[in-house]
Amino acid sequence: MVKDLFERIQNNKGPLGKWASQAEGYFVFPKLEGELGPRMQFGGKNILNWSLNDYLGLANHPEVRQADIDAATQFGAAYPMGARMMSGHTKYHEQLENELAEFVMKPAAYLLNFGYQGMVSTIDALVTKNDIIVYDVDSHACIIDGVRLHMGKRFTYKHNDLESMEKNLQRATKMALETGGGILFITEGVFGMRGQQGKLKEIVALKEKYNFRLLVDDAHGFGTLGKTGAGAGEEQGCQDGIDVYFSTFAKSMANIGAFIAADKDIIDYLKYNLRSQMFAKALPMIQTIGSLKRLELLRNHPELKDKLWENVNALQNGLRSRNFNIGDTNTCVTPVYLEGSVPEAMVMVNDLRENYGIFLSIVIYPVIPKGIILLRMIPTTSHTLADIDETLTAFEAIREKLENGTYKEIASRTTVDLDA
Repeated sequence: MVKDLFERIQNNKGPLGKWASQAEGYFVFPKLEGELGPRMQFGGKNILNWSLNDYLGLANHPEVRQADIDAATQFGAAYPMGARMMSGHTKYHEQLENELAEFVMKPAAYLLNFGYQGMVSTIDALVTKNDIIVYDVDSHACIIDGVRLHMGKRFTYKHNDLESMEKNLQRATKMALETGGGILFITEGVFGMRGQQGKLKEIVALKEKYNFRLLVDDAHGFGTLGKTGAGAGEEQGCQDGIDVYFSTFAKSMANIGAFIAADKDIIDYLKYNLRSQMFAKALPMIQTIGSLKRLELLRNHPELKDKLWENVNALQNGLRSRNFNIGDTNTCVTPVYLEGSVPEAMVMVNDLRENYGIFLSIVIYPVIPKGIILLRMIPTTSHTLADIDETLTAFEAIREKLENGTYKEIASRTTVDLDA
């Protein structure tokens, strides 16, 4: 008898799903309420929020809110109906693409409905089974899933490791000579978990030795890095060497959607071969017109990014001066690494939220190695120096409780396996 397809699912909820009965609604799938910003409500209490990717504070900017309202009033939520190729194309989509291309210093750009599916589809469209993909082992899930669709060979290199990059480029070159294909190299402008910039300048320099094309996911770099905010490539002085530039609207732009930018012939090809866009409804007018306003503010108000970095530096310097391990982040993403078990992490985050009013993202095994707790914070323009001081004080208190065994003792009274 054929095994029931759902038997495995019912017996094994997965490495994260196994915690659902204890975590859901609090540690995962929490319900935040109130206006988006540093001060929100969780579980009926006011909290200081470090878990929003609204880097530039545009989510509640009055001009942004008004632009969204005006677009909704004029067009509603449905407009346009249909895919861009068939009936969903407008002058506003074209305008946004032109302005985005100019902003990131590329000849052309194309809008994507969602960042995740857009990246998956872009990878799928750029390669054939004869081509070889080389990508960072710590790449975001959207890159991993895009690579999974690839029917040809792919190689991963050690995270941000130049020696490993070269070794795998050599392997890819040998393979490509056999298949008659090319090489697509994929990395990120900013790795969103640890906060490190991808080594874009060094990767671009490798083009002098190896023949490959470079695709960069700059979701966390767009709007936060570079003199004008054009991202990690501008920050490192190598934007011209990025062949296909990708970013989402879900962070600095505080919206839904994404875009890719490249030479015009590449964008023209992708327009007719990106299945996620060819067979899906166009980005709605609320998001399209709203993004035009957000991009205008990003371009014309550098003080938004300046304030962001004032807060980033205050938070990160404050953590370092108190001997917290924040790794080698060189971006806004602020990770704090502590040692402890999954149950201890749950008790600690509960303490942060209930007794200190601090809400942030917690990352635990299996996403990171067992025995490590990563508290991930996203400073924004909207935070204040008082918010940072309050958080630093709370962090000193929870570290002491973690080190003196308070959290382990509390965790031992629960049903959670302490060996996790």
